[in-house]
Order: sequence, then structure tokens, then C-alpha cells
Amino acid sequence: MASGSGSSKNDFRRKWDKDEYETLAQKRLAEERDSEKRDGKLPLPVKRELLRHRDYKVDLESKLGKTIVITKTTPQAEMGGYYCNVCDCVVKDSINFLDHINGKKHQRNLGMSMRVERSSLDQVKKRFEVNKKKLEEKQKEYDFEERMKELREEEEKAKAYKKEKQRERKRRAEDDVDFEEDDEMAAVMGFSGFGSSKKSH
Repeated sequence: MASGSGSSKNDFRRKWDKDEYETLAQKRLAEERDSEKRDGKLPLPVKRELLRHRDYKVDLESKLGKTIVITKTTPQAEMGGYYCNVCDCVVKDSINFLDHINGKKHQRNLGMSMRVERSSLDQVKKRFEVNKKKLEEKQKEYDFEERMKELREEEEKAKAYKKEKQRERKRRAEDDVDFEEDDEMAAVMGFSGFGSSKKSH
């Protein structure tokens, strides 16, 4: 246990024999296992399902921008933040809520382990075929007429933009002409300019 031999006079700390305590711990564990085997209460390992993808959409935007009055009697599910009814907890923001949903504790409460089922070669090939068919369907849906309509609309927008630019240039040119006429009138009347302290020679 505590041994005082071999210590210096100034060292008052207890010294523990680690090997002795290690053997005691091993004995205690062995006795517990033997008693469980005798009683027949050996805990069976829990068989959990393999991890699978969600078949529902996570609702993160339903409470967005809404105000809620929270009192002492408000149930936990209706308090501010995101409520997880599986784990009976409230998470304050959407990022932490997603982390919680994808986390080990939540998956265990759903009865799943964090292990993923290994896909076979046939499953991967079938998945590729399904995705290829989806892409082909999208390309067929994208019609030539729709494309032509979009191009016409873009051309009309470009023409309207050019016309607006030309009108703006004309307005500026007219303003410049008016300004030059004002300068000529000022010179006839003997004014060299307004607000300038420089003398022109």
C-alpha cells in the first residue's frame, strides 16, 4: 500500500505500489466475470442496424424569421431552438442541430450503429444506370423550342439595354451643348466664369 521506505527525509508524499494495485484490479474484474457467468447474467452484445440515409427532409426553415414568446411554463419542444424528439433535447442553432442528428448519440437512440453497409459491385452498377437514365430524361425534356425562346428573350433584353444607353448619350450631349451656350453668354456679358478665383490670360 503506502510505503515509506526508500524516501528522502524531506519528501512527505505517499508512495503507492502501482503493481500491487494493478493485480488487485485484475482480481476484482476476474471475480465479477465469474459471478456473472455463474448467475447467467452475462450481458448480450446489442445488435444495431447499419446506418442508412434519411427518407425525410430535415425542417430547418419553418421557424425562420418568426418570434416566439417563451415563459416558464412553455414546454421544452416549443422553446427557442431546434427540438429533437428522439433524444428529448433542444439545440440552439441549425448547424449544431444537423451535427446532433448525424451524431453517434442520436443514431444510437434510433437503434443504428455508425457502421455503413458495404455496397456490392452489382449495387454500384445499378446505381450508375439509374443516374444515367435520369440524366437522359433531363436532356430530352430540355426542348429545342425552349432554347430558341430563351435566346430570343436574351436578344430583346440586349437590344433594350443598347437603346437605353443611346438615349442616355443623347441626353448628355444635349446637356453639354446647353452648358457651352451658357459660357458664350457669360463671355459676351463680361464674366469669365462663376466661382473661380483664377484669372485667365
